[in-house]
Formats: sequence, C-alpha cells, structure tokens
Amino acid sequence: MVHFIGFKTHQSVQHLIFLILFMVYCVTICGNLLIITLVSYGKTLHSPMYFFLSQLSLSDILIVTDILPNTLHAVLVEEAMISFSGCIIQFYFFAVSEVLQCFLLTAMAFDRYLAICKPLHYTLIMSHQVCWMIVTTFWILSMLIELIFALRISKLQFCGPNIVDHFFCDFHPIVDLSCFDTTSVELEVNLVGAVVVVIPFTVIIVSYIYIIVTIFNIPSITGRQKVFSTCSSHLTVVSIYYGTMVCVYLVPSRGQSLNVSKLLPLLYTVVTPLMNPIIYSLRNKDLKKVIGNLVNFLNLQFRKNKCS
Repeated sequence: MVHFIGFKTHQSVQHLIFLILFMVYCVTICGNLLIITLVSYGKTLHSPMYFFLSQLSLSDILIVTDILPNTLHAVLVEEAMISFSGCIIQFYFFAVSEVLQCFLLTAMAFDRYLAICKPLHYTLIMSHQVCWMIVTTFWILSMLIELIFALRISKLQFCGPNIVDHFFCDFHPIVDLSCFDTTSVELEVNLVGAVVVVIPFTVIIVSYIYIIVTIFNIPSITGRQKVFSTCSSHLTVVSIYYGTMVCVYLVPSRGQSLNVSKLLPLLYTVVTPLMNPIIYSLRNKDLKKVIGNLVNFLNLQFRKNKCS
C-alpha cells in the first residue's frame, strides 16, 4: 500500500482546502458537462472547433475525476492509502488526459488555421468523418503511449517506506519508491514527454504565425477583430495550459517549500480544467447565444408546466 502525505497544515486550513477543492471539483464537472451538452444541443455548434472543444471538456472531466476524489480524501484523512496498482492506474489516466489535451489543442489550432487561411478547402478537409478519425486516433495514441509507461513502471521493484509526499500519484513520486536504478525509465519518459509536448506546441505556434499573417492582410480593422475573435478563446486556453506546465517543470524547485511544490501541480490538474469552460463560455458569442436559447427554452417549459 502507498501512503499519501498530502497537505500537512493546521486542521482548520485543511478543512478550508477541502472545501475549496470540493467546490472546484463540482464547478469543473458542471462547467465541462455544460459545454458537452451545449455542443450536442446547439445546431450552430455542430462544427469541428466545438467538436474538439467537447472532447477537451471530456478530457478535463477525466483528469479531475481521476485526481480530486483521492486528493479530497488525502486532505481529510491523516494517513490516506492507495494500492500500488491503484496508484499506477491513477497515474495512467492522469497522463492519458494530459497527452490528449496536447493533441486536442493542436487539432483546434490546425482547425483555426484551415478556417482562416484556407477557407475554400476547409469544409472538404475538416469533414465530420475526418474529425471523428482525428479524435479517435488521439484517444488511442494517448492510451497506448501511457500504457507502455504504466507497464514499465509496474515492473519496477518497490521497497519501503511506501510514502508519497504528494497529493496524487505523479510519475516522479512513484518512481522514487523504487529500490533500484530508474534512470532508463526516467530518460524514456522524459524524451517521449518532450516529444509529445514540443511537437504539438510547435504546430500550434506555426499555425498561429500563419493566422496572424493572414489577419494582418485583412484591410478593415473590424474584419481583423472578427476573425481574431474566433481563435482568442483557444489562444487563451493554450497560454494557460502551457504556461502552467512551464511553471511546474521549468521553474527551479530549489528553495521551494514542500507545500509550494505540491501546489504548483494543482495548476494543470485542477485550475486548467476549471478555467477552460469558463473562458469559452465568457469569450464565445456562439456559446453565449446557445446558453441564452437553452435558458429561454427551460423557462418556457417551466411556465407551461406551472400553468397546467
């Protein structure tokens, strides 16, 4: 069994942390479910961009459901425990959702590139069948990549003390429990992780370079603003996602307290899934319109039921 240390603070502070994380969990689930519902309900949202957005919301639900319930338990219980197999499974689904988000954000950037820079070829290239094929490929590829690493980790030999000084089973806390040299495993994971992050990020950057060049070639300021507004939400989400990863993995850990080193991973495991639906709901006119239509429809149904 693996013992979680979690956040060791005063009991009243731990209760506050539990309350905040519980509220974040509820809002994240409801927000992302709302996005999925709106994309399914609104006929105006049946486009590749919103299809990829619904898959991003599904990925957000997966990561918070994988991380937060155990985290909430670890906050309240002094010695929260999980089996080694359960720990590896938690890491697996966490890693799958992270890799999948990199792929989906790349697909959304490429979708915006085609819509803005190649509008005549857009409907031909980004058909309904192609979108499903892209998403299915991303899901399968994410699961296969992380399955290989999960199997590699499961073959390591572990020895006591089985204590994880973290709030969930991330890669390094698990590997640190091994009694033997884990250099090869860490090197493999770091290399593949770098490829999985760098290549999608490069595609996103290149796509936005072409998009920006195209936008500046539009003569009217109103036309530029209208075109840019279609990708501003995605650009904000990309900035938050990769910005949090930079904070966690590139900011030196020396001099940080243990609680600070645990709080930083909350940025991409909790904050990003919370912010995604909020950003798209507040900055997207199409989503706002569908929300308004849905609210009006529910009010109409409520009045009909009340009158009858």
